[in-house]
Amino acid sequence: MTVQARSSTKRKQLDHDEPFTAFDESVNMEMLSDEENGEDVESDNGDVDEFPEIDEESSEEDEIYLGEEDEASGQGSDNGEELDIFPKAKTIVSDITSQEKRVYPEIEPEYDSDSSTEDAPNRVGDIPMHWYDDLPHVGYDMDGKRVLKAARGDELDRFLETVEDPNSWTSAFDKKAQADKPLTAEELDIIRRLHANENPDANYDPYEPLSEWFTGKGKEEIMPLSAAPEPKRRWVPSKWEHKKVMKIVRAIRQGRILPNKAKSTSQPQFYSIWSESSSSHAPPLPAPKPPLPTNSESYNPPEEYLPAEEEKKQWEETDPEDRERDYLPQKYSALRLVPGYDRFIKDRFNRQLDLYMAPRVQRVKLNIDPDSLIPKLPSPNSLKPFPVYKSLQVVHGHMARCISVSPDGAWVVSGDEGGVVGLWEVNVGREIKKWKFDGKIGSIEWCPRTDTCYFVVGTEDMLHFLIPPNLPPSVLQLTQSTLAPSTLPPAPETPSPVKWSTPSSNTWTDDSAILTVHLPSSSGLPTQITWHRRGDYLASVSIGGSQGAVWIHQVSRRHSQAPFKKVRGKVQLVLFHPMKPYFFVATQQYVRMYNLSEQKLLKTLQPGIKWISSMDVHPSGDHLIVGGYDRKLCWFDLELSDKPYKVLRYHTRAIRSLHFHPTYPLFASSSDDGAIQIFHARVYNDLMTDPLIVPLKILRGHEVTKGLGVLQVKWCNRHPWLVSGGADGAVNVWCS
Repeated sequence: MTVQARSSTKRKQLDHDEPFTAFDESVNMEMLSDEENGEDVESDNGDVDEFPEIDEESSEEDEIYLGEEDEASGQGSDNGEELDIFPKAKTIVSDITSQEKRVYPEIEPEYDSDSSTEDAPNRVGDIPMHWYDDLPHVGYDMDGKRVLKAARGDELDRFLETVEDPNSWTSAFDKKAQADKPLTAEELDIIRRLHANENPDANYDPYEPLSEWFTGKGKEEIMPLSAAPEPKRRWVPSKWEHKKVMKIVRAIRQGRILPNKAKSTSQPQFYSIWSESSSSHAPPLPAPKPPLPTNSESYNPPEEYLPAEEEKKQWEETDPEDRERDYLPQKYSALRLVPGYDRFIKDRFNRQLDLYMAPRVQRVKLNIDPDSLIPKLPSPNSLKPFPVYKSLQVVHGHMARCISVSPDGAWVVSGDEGGVVGLWEVNVGREIKKWKFDGKIGSIEWCPRTDTCYFVVGTEDMLHFLIPPNLPPSVLQLTQSTLAPSTLPPAPETPSPVKWSTPSSNTWTDDSAILTVHLPSSSGLPTQITWHRRGDYLASVSIGGSQGAVWIHQVSRRHSQAPFKKVRGKVQLVLFHPMKPYFFVATQQYVRMYNLSEQKLLKTLQPGIKWISSMDVHPSGDHLIVGGYDRKLCWFDLELSDKPYKVLRYHTRAIRSLHFHPTYPLFASSSDDGAIQIFHARVYNDLMTDPLIVPLKILRGHEVTKGLGVLQVKWCNRHPWLVSGGADGAVNVWCS
């Protein structure tokens, strides 16, 4: 039945085939298969080949059917019908040669074949496939056409495919084809064996029989050790070696062999290490010459060289290392009377020691002028103006611990430990007003706003807002509306332990505060008050309380808040950045810079000071100076590093106060040694140029009282004038 089905299929194909073309007849070409040779081949004339093997048990119908098929094929050949084996050609005109040429269409196989036997369509070879990651194709086929990438879904589609298709787990991704290909059973078996730590070869038998390595009699293993007695030649001297040795001995006796000559012991040779020159090094220094004899070493020296009895006694009592000469001049009447030199051996030894200790290399000294190592600083006269003398003095009854200058530079307010706050003019020193408070005055600071005029005084657990007298009506009205508005702002959502109180407008006087801020009872004395540049926020630092009692107060909202829940160390000072929303917090040994808008720590500065006492920020905001009780003054460049750019040690005792001038390139430092030092500090816009720091003047006008000197210094905004307050109760104004 199989033969009949195959023959019927071939007959149907021949029925549909077309007759031979004229091209085939003219060429008369015979097509051979790969299995045929060119010898003894006859044309089949279009007949279909018979099957080589046919079952003998096949039915007669099959034989008849095959015979009819042969007859039909023979009749078709006799009738001149042609088969269409080769494709039809087209005649076109070439674009290059302008001649006619035949063009054949591409051969398209129409037979069924297994794609697994074909070669891969991608012909790029062994190259990195990641070159095609950004391209729509993955290579080229045999005809030079692009092989496009297969569409691949996302991870969810791949997971669904694995759920629906159970055979997807047995496929692997082909990088060249960019598609998943199923693995064969042999490959899966190799993977299973590797996963089970087995040999990947399925034909490997670990239990195959042992190979016989020994093929001797009975296939026994012959041991290398034996019980045979040791041969005699191993311990009896060889007579042949004896003959060889005797032959050499006779040749030596006869003189035919000369042994090695013994080295003759000759006299030692000495070399002059100073006369030999080296080609790679400079010539060594010459040997030091012994000093020439002087008049005192003569056998008949002049009388003035002969020592007296006292000089001889003093020379003998002096130690040999401290003697000016190692001999005493002596006088003889004749040269024949001079005895032998008793110090000959010692002098020879000293001479050899001088030669041994003489330097072998000449060291060139650097001729450097010490003055050239000192940096060239400009003359102070070229850096004027700066304060040089004391123009006026205002005296308090107690220590003038805190001072502040108005924004216009015309008024100064100062406070002492007796609770007295005084307001006076800078130009003439005339006192305008006095206020009396209970307890010490810890800090005073003027509001930086120019449209209003008031200052804040810090006493025990309270901040008092005072308005100076004799203000213009417009400024006074705006100041009162700022500090005590008619309609109070709404209370904040989170209540604060700090309370704001304002007396009624009927009780307002120049002697009382228009606004009072009550700090928590455990806060203590506010040691510092600092304002934000816009004049709406101020920060206070108290000596007691938790977290260093740091509070930030907002005047417009009448609200206070603690910026830190927990602070490492005790807070000494705080400062607002003049340009950015930064906040500086100084503890005993570190200065931390925070970003208030982002609420994060930006940088921690390490000044290397045991206890920080004061600090100030440059008006540009890029530099910071920090002073300590250990007499150090550190200059920081905030753009460079967390270590100080320069450390100054000009004071002899603890530094108490630092302040930059708002407009002039000046800053001042005060100390417990009673001195005020003025520095020129010029900062350049060029980041490659270092700041210029030049000491200008030391101002001395305060007396040291109870170990304390100048407690605070402040600059006048519009003039190069300095105001200082000391422990002696004096407030001085220094002018240029």
